[in-house]
This record gives sequence, C-alpha cells and structure tokens, in this order.
Amino acid sequence: MLPARLGHGFRWLLASSWISNVGDGIAIAAGPLLIASQTRDPFLVALAALLQWLPPLVFGLWAGALADRLDRKLIVVTVDLARAVVLAVIVASIVTDTVSIAIVLGALFLLGTAEVFADNSSQTLLPMLVNRDDLAIANSRLQVGFITVNQLAGPPIGASLFAVGMAWPFLAQGVLVVLGALLVTRIALPPHGRDPAEATHIRQDIAEGFRWVLHHAAVRTLVLTIFTFNITYGAAWSVLVLYATDRLQMGAIGFGLLTTVSAAGGLTGTLAYGWITRRVSLGNIMRIGLVIETFTHLFLALTTVPWVAMAIFFVFGAHAFIWGTTSITVRQRAVPTELQGRVGSVNGVGVYGGLVIGSAIGGAIAQRWGLTAPFWFAFVGSAIFVVLIWGQLTHIAHADEQEPAPLS
Repeated sequence: MLPARLGHGFRWLLASSWISNVGDGIAIAAGPLLIASQTRDPFLVALAALLQWLPPLVFGLWAGALADRLDRKLIVVTVDLARAVVLAVIVASIVTDTVSIAIVLGALFLLGTAEVFADNSSQTLLPMLVNRDDLAIANSRLQVGFITVNQLAGPPIGASLFAVGMAWPFLAQGVLVVLGALLVTRIALPPHGRDPAEATHIRQDIAEGFRWVLHHAAVRTLVLTIFTFNITYGAAWSVLVLYATDRLQMGAIGFGLLTTVSAAGGLTGTLAYGWITRRVSLGNIMRIGLVIETFTHLFLALTTVPWVAMAIFFVFGAHAFIWGTTSITVRQRAVPTELQGRVGSVNGVGVYGGLVIGSAIGGAIAQRWGLTAPFWFAFVGSAIFVVLIWGQLTHIAHADEQEPAPLS
C-alpha cells in the first residue's frame, strides 16, 4: 500500500488527504440536508449548487498563479484553517439557533472558494515528493482514499451525525480539516523553482500558464479532451436523479445506490491500477477509457432495467477513476514544477467550464425532448470527439517526452 520508495513526505500527504476527505464526505450529505432544513424553495436550492460550482471558475486561475508564487504548503495550511473558521461559524449559528439560508449560502461560497485554493496547491505537492516514475501509483493511493472515505464512508456518516444533531457533522468536519492541516505541516518540501526575487504581475503569471498549455501540443489536447468530455458528461448527469427515479423507477434510495455502485467500481479500478499500468500503456488506457465513457451514454439511453444500469455504473466508476488518475499523472509528469499550479488551474477551468456548459445543455435538451435526449447527445458528441483525437492519445500519454515551443 505504501512502498518505502514513496518516502515519508508522501505518507504525511496521504494521511492528510484521507482525513480531509472524510470531512468532505461528511459534508456531501450534511450540506444538502442543512439547506433543505432552511428552505424548500427550488430557486434557493439551485442557487446553493451554483455557489459551490462558481468558485473554481472565478478563482481557479488565481489559485494556480499563487501556488506557483508562494509557499504551497503554507497555502494549504492557511486555507484549511480558514475553512475551519467558516465551519465554526456554521456550528455556532446552529447552536445559538440563528442559522438562516443566507448564512448557509454565504458559508457554502466561502468553503467552495477555500477549497479551490487548497485543492490546487495540494495537487502540486505530489510531484515535489515522488519520483516521476512513481506518480501513477502515488496518485492511485490518493484516489483509494477519495473513493473509500469521501464517496463511500463519508456521506452516511454525515447523514447519521445530522440526524443526531444538525451541528455535529460540521463540527466533525472542522476538526478533521484542522487535523489534515496539521499533518501537512510535517511535510518537508524542496523549492519549487520560482525565484523569490522575480517581480511579475499575477496576470502575467496566469498568462504564462495559458501560453505554456497552448504551446505544448499533448497537454493542450489533454485539456481540450477533458473540457469536451465534461460537456457531454455534464449534459447526461445533469438529469441523472430524474433518470433514475422516473425512467428506471428506482426511487430516491435507488438513486443513492447508483452512486454507491459507481464508487465501488472506482475502488475496484483504483486498487487494480498498478496491475493495469504494468500491462497496458497509458495511451491505450486513455483510449479504452474514452470508448467506455462513450458507450456508457449509449447503453444508459437504451436501458430501462435497474440492474443493467447498476452494472453500467460499476464499469463507468472503474473507468472514471482509472482515466482520472492517468490524466493527472500524465499532466504532472509533463509540467515543470514551477508551472504545476498554473497549468493545473487551466485544467480545472476546463473541468468545471465543461460541467457548467454541459449541465445547461442537458437541462434544455431534456426539457424539449425527454430524459434520454441528453444521453443521446452525450453519446454522439463523445463518439465524434474520440474519432477526431484517436491518433493523438498516444502522444498525450508521452507528454513528458515533448518539449513545448518557446513562450516568447
């Protein structure tokens, strides 16, 4: 699980990541329950979701630039402590019976903003701690924690704590966030290549990250692939709850079961990741994954049988985490240490920008042509894009062997 060659620094990072993910998993269930306890207005419920999606688009590029300018470990610790303060405000408002939808919405936006800076800086730490040849296995270990404690264990814990008392899940998350920050302080990091005396405007730093991506053909194609596939994914998944309850007739519990099955598939895929990468090239892993995602949309559009849908979600969950681990590894190998934050933030804008665009398209299509229409859109769009980039996927997988054109 933890090969000695990964080093003590990685073990501290892994422990911090797993503990923080427990807290985030608790919030997955407790956050919506708190919102529902304050309002039944669909507009305000939708606004809560928007406030959680908005920070990565608004602050993502700035977070990446700061991660390349400042002490990355200090950013993670500071932002996590700020998250703990916001959670303490939520707890205090609940205990004093002064909680309101305005407080909850404001807290969600602040927590989402803090998470942008914490996540972006955290992703830059791994390439500073682990040899490039071990990045794949190190990322898979981080993903195991994400799936088991964030996706599987955290939500039921959060719901159970909320049932005991509304303040308990947020108090627990605050304690876990602080503990995760303390563990990060134990990590010893090398300099990340930025000359402290170099004086540049932050907008110049952001522009440099964009230029690097544009001049590196493989990473540029990788970001474009992620952006495009998040449009198709966002379109289909935007109506997933209605698809599960109305088309599959699975009810609310069945909808939750789909998420659990997907996470179980992800855990299986992630545990097998080391075995897979020893036998299949990264290029072929990416090709197979995109084919699986494309046909996932087709099969979901065709089926009305719950057990068939659950089998599809299991396979999709395995693909999602295998492909995600591969894409992160490829990017981390290719990008210079001093640019990890900015290039990661450009990738993040592609992720969330695609999801927002896809959700809007999916809602409009479903309203006009029915619940399966977004899945047909996702299938056709994904198939066309896979054909267009098929030959480029091998080059993406060997992105670290390419030299970007000069930025000047």
